[in-house]
Formats: sequence, C-alpha cells, structure tokens
Amino acid sequence: MNGLDWLRCPHCEAPLHRDTSALRCPSGHAFDVARQGYVNLLGRAAPANADTPAMLEARERFLTAGHYAPVAQAAAAAVGDARRVVEVGAGTGYYLARALEAHPAAEGLATDVSPAAARRAARAHPRAASIVADTWAGLPIADGAADAVLCVFAPRNPAEFARILVPGGRLVVVVPRSVHLVELRADYGLLDVAADKAEALVGSLPGWRVAALDTVERRLELTADEVADVIAMGPNAFHGERSGMAAASVTVAVDILTLVRPG
Repeated sequence: MNGLDWLRCPHCEAPLHRDTSALRCPSGHAFDVARQGYVNLLGRAAPANADTPAMLEARERFLTAGHYAPVAQAAAAAVGDARRVVEVGAGTGYYLARALEAHPAAEGLATDVSPAAARRAARAHPRAASIVADTWAGLPIADGAADAVLCVFAPRNPAEFARILVPGGRLVVVVPRSVHLVELRADYGLLDVAADKAEALVGSLPGWRVAALDTVERRLELTADEVADVIAMGPNAFHGERSGMAAASVTVAVDILTLVRPG
C-alpha cells in the first residue's frame, strides 16, 4: 500500500483506486497522476497565499542546510511506531521524509494546497505520495486512514485530523514560540507570534490526551542569504521588507506537541 491508496474522491467521497495513470472512483470521477508523481485533488485554483516556487526554493535551501534538523528529528521521534503518516501543509515534504527515514516500515502522504509544493513533495522520499488538497476545506483522505498526522508550521483542522486518524492515533504539531526569530521581526517587519500558541492548540482539541510537549531552542548564525531565505520561505514572504538583508544571530524556538486521538 502507498499513500494514494488512502484517498477518497473529493466529489463523492468514494474510495479512489489507481488505474494506470489516473485515480478513479466507482462513480467515474478521475484524477490524473502528474508526470512528477503527484495528484491534484483540490478541484479549484490554488489560493493566492499558496506557496510559490520561489518560496519553496528558499525553504529547500534553508532546510537542506540543516538549520531546522533538530526540529525534524524531534518531530520524527514523536510520530512513534506509526505505519501510515500524513503530513499536512507539507511544502517540500522535508519533515515527512525525516519521519520516514526514522521509521523504515512507515509509508507517508504529503498534502499541500500548492501544486508547486506537491510537485516537490512527490520526490521527497520513495515511500511518500503527494496530493494537492486544502486542510481547511477538508482532506480527501479515508476515515481512519492514518496512524499519525504531522503538522509543522501549517494550518490545522482538528475535526479533519480526528476523522482521518485511527482511534489512539497521534497528532504531532510544531508551533513557534513567542521568541522564534524574534531578532528579525523588528528589522524586517515580520509577523508576530502569539505567546500562547501551544495552549490554544490544546484547547482546540477537547478530549485529546497530551502525550508529550517538547521544546527545541537553539541559536543560528545566519548569513545574509540565509536570513533572506528564512523570511522568504514562509508566510512572511507576503509581508515585511526583504531588501538590505544582513547576517544575523537568531533564535529558533518551537514547541512540539504530541496529542492522542480519543477513542
């Protein structure tokens, strides 16, 4: 089985099955598997705030350099012994690939609202599939298909996470702490980070058990080009000033929450 076998039709919610170069449901809806290996199940144009190719290139450079490797390692460990891992808002698929590397028996599915992201995630790992889908609008994934959901700096939909997870499945969420990249905010007009992100997340999931709360905090010495990439690779690409970058010493600080689905 691979991640494409976990999918359901976004139109009628029937199971999708691979047929040569397309996914089809019993009602006759068909979705082509792109040459790059991903499937677009969005059914509409991507939103204006979807990741652009330039954002993804910046993210790939920054992550490949290993700056967030401790975050990826902690998230991969939190997945536990899951056999089926879904990463929502996966971008390049970096964190899903690290989880699959840490768990050789696991298979993965990357979802992102950006077709450009889905193209990159499709080649992130041999045991990962990739689709275009909108976490907020609803994921075209079968009920109880996943043992773990990984959500790193990405939109969250608690109802959908509960639906696609098996009872007792794990939701691993990485959220920035209030001091994350604080040194860059004033200089470049970056978005603020709420001080209670972790608490708000737990409050949005009543009945879920908090299995672990880990923190990764470190200092990075970034070149001017790396400062430009860390700003350009996420939502701050649509905000703030991106000219006149200078080398900087910055704080990386995130919480990694592992919650267990009730039932």
